[in-house]
Amino acid sequence: MTFAQYWTSLRRAAGYSALAAAASLSWGHEAAAFERGYPGWLLPPGVFMATTAAVPPNGLYSFNIAFGAYGDLVGPGAPHLPSGPTHAQTATWATGLLFSPGWTFLGAKYEAIVVQPFNMSSTTAPVNSSQAGMHNTVVFPALLSWKLADSGFYVQAGLGVGIPDGTISGKTGLSSVGNPWWTLMPKFSISYLKDGWNLSTHIYGEFNTENTYTGYQSGNLLHVDLVATKAVGKWTFGPVASYVGQLTGDVSSPFYNNAIFMKRFNVWSVGAMVGYDFGPVKLTMWGLSDLQSSASGGSPTQIAADSAAIGQGFRIYANLNFRLMAF
Repeated sequence: MTFAQYWTSLRRAAGYSALAAAASLSWGHEAAAFERGYPGWLLPPGVFMATTAAVPPNGLYSFNIAFGAYGDLVGPGAPHLPSGPTHAQTATWATGLLFSPGWTFLGAKYEAIVVQPFNMSSTTAPVNSSQAGMHNTVVFPALLSWKLADSGFYVQAGLGVGIPDGTISGKTGLSSVGNPWWTLMPKFSISYLKDGWNLSTHIYGEFNTENTYTGYQSGNLLHVDLVATKAVGKWTFGPVASYVGQLTGDVSSPFYNNAIFMKRFNVWSVGAMVGYDFGPVKLTMWGLSDLQSSASGGSPTQIAADSAAIGQGFRIYANLNFRLMAF
C-alpha cells in the first residue's frame, strides 16, 4: 500500500458509526465506516442502558436518543501530529418505535423495535474529514421476555438486523455514514427489577456480511452493557459500564490486494446514569468514559508496522421515552 493510499484509508477511518438500541450510534462515524477492521460499531457501546429485559405495558412507544462522542484516535496506526493526537467527534440523533402488543409465545411476552439514526462526524488533522447523513436502519422484529415467577428476574432474547439503507456513496461505499453491508445482532438480556433496583446485563453481537462494493468482511463484535441503578421517588441513578471488542479477524478481498486492516480491538468504559420520570414522559441520561482502548493486527504500511487504530474518549446519551397509545 502506498503512502497516498494509506492516508486515503485513514480518511475513511477517522470517525465512527453507531445503535442504535438502539440506535446505531457510536464514536465518530468514520471509524465505523472504516473498513480497516471496522473499528467502529453499528450499535455504540452502552446504547441499551435505558432498557431492561422486561416488556413495558401494552402499547406503542416512541423513544428518541441523542448521542455525542469525543476523543482521540489511539493505537499503533493512529495518525499523530507533533502538536498532538488526531481528534474525532460525532453527534447522532435516533428516533425509534417500540411495539408491545401483549402477545405471548412460549410463555414469553413479545415486543418489536425499529430505530432510524442520523449521524454527523468529523476528524481533525491530519485526516481532516467530515460526514453527515442517514445511518443504517436497525430493526429487532422479535424480542421475547420471560418473567421468572416473583423473583424479580426477567430474561429476554431476540435478534436484530442492520439494514444497508443509509447514506452510502463512493468507490468503496464508505464515503458517507452508511455501511454497505447487512449486520445480524443476536441479543440476550437479564434484569433484576425489584424494590426500585434495576440490575441489568445486556449482551449482544454484531455479525457483518461482506461489503457489497469491495467484498471485504469485517470481523464479529461482542458488546456487554452493565447497569446498576436505584429508583428513589421519581429519580433514578447509579453506575454503568460497557465493553465492546472484535472477536474474529477480518476477511479481506482482492479489492485491497487481500490486506487486513485490523484483527482485534477492545474498549472498556465506565460511567453513571441519572433519570427522571415526569409521568407521561421519562428522561434518562448517561455517560461513559473509556478506561482503555486497544487495537492490533493491522497490515504493515510504509509508516506503521501495524495500521490498527480505534477511538478513546467519552460518550454521552440522552433518551426521551413516552407511550404514543395504549392497547
